[in-house]
Amino acid sequence: MQGYQLSFFTQQGHRHHGVPLAEWILQEARRLGISGATLFAASEGFGTGRRIHAARFFELSDQPEEVTMALNAVEADLLLDRLREEGVKVFYVKMPVEYGMLGED
Repeated sequence: MQGYQLSFFTQQGHRHHGVPLAEWILQEARRLGISGATLFAASEGFGTGRRIHAARFFELSDQPEEVTMALNAVEADLLLDRLREEGVKVFYVKMPVEYGMLGED
C-alpha cells in the first residue's frame, strides 16, 4: 500500500491535558482508528535551539521520544488535523512510503 510514515518528536516531560505528549498522541491515533503506532525513547538528541536533550539519571523528563506510524493519506490528515485542533506544538516528519504485511496470521 502507498501511504506515509508519520513521526512526531517530543520529550518525556512535555504534556497535553496532563498526559505525556507522546502517550497522548498514541491514544489519539488509536481513538481515530489508526492500526498501529510505536513509541521510541531515545537516549539523547537536540532540537532547533541546539540544546542537548538527554535521559539522565536525575532528570528523565528531558528524554527525547518519537512516535512513529505508517498510515494512509486520509488517516495522516485526520491525525494532523486533530493535533492542530488541540493546539499541540510538536515537530513532525511526514514521508511517503510503501507499507504492508508479510506472512500469514
